[in-house]
Amino acid sequence: MKQDRHRPLRPFASVLAGLALVLTACSSSSSTKQPPPSIAPLTGSLHVLAAASLTGAFNSAKATLTAANPGLSITYSFAGSNALVAQIQQGAPADVFASADAKNMQKLVDAGLVETPVTFSKNKLEIAVAAGNPKKISGLADLAKPGVTVVLEAVGVPAGDYTRQVLTAKGISVTPKSLETDVKSALAKVTSGEADATVVYVTDVAAAGPTVAGVAIADTDQPSITYPIAVVKATKDHPAAQAFVDSAVSGDVQKALEAAGFLAPQ
Repeated sequence: MKQDRHRPLRPFASVLAGLALVLTACSSSSSTKQPPPSIAPLTGSLHVLAAASLTGAFNSAKATLTAANPGLSITYSFAGSNALVAQIQQGAPADVFASADAKNMQKLVDAGLVETPVTFSKNKLEIAVAAGNPKKISGLADLAKPGVTVVLEAVGVPAGDYTRQVLTAKGISVTPKSLETDVKSALAKVTSGEADATVVYVTDVAAAGPTVAGVAIADTDQPSITYPIAVVKATKDHPAAQAFVDSAVSGDVQKALEAAGFLAPQ
């Protein structure tokens, strides 16, 4: 009777041993013969709303992204971050939002309109003057001198808010001739001769070429300037939107940013 009770265990053990061999062989075969799945190219239409200071870098990255993904179409809208926030709040089509400050991005986070943002770049402020620096401006204090015409960005525009933060900290009182909607508009006032100076980002001065000159602001006076980016929840093409965000953090868009003089996020 004991032999009858234990007899079925022998073939069952044999089956287990055989199954183990088969699984081992399959695992070995799949790990050595099957290549990893390829990533499908991105397709669809992507609408990116981005701070005006990102114009050059993002346009440069667009050529690379669309060349690698022929089925992908990218449309940009560049403006002051605060103006773009208002557009998204009003329901304007948008897949991705890239801001020049955390304050404006937080408005959309609080409203539940974007996914969790990530920092993708940093920047510094710089005084922009006409080529040759005819008014001999050497620092922020010179912006308050009589006879120097200054324009700044409006309240709510990140560059303007950053500048007022620095001027207040240093006790410098500047009365601007006008308050512009974004850094590009402020810089245009200098290049056209309507103003002697403005304060923008170092990347804006570099992009302007020989038409303007830059006057450095000491690192000890620099505010913390961070650029966050996020997928807009209303996007109709989430994979493409997320891919653009990822590229801004560590892909082709990030390479274009670094080439334009932006600082790495870390």
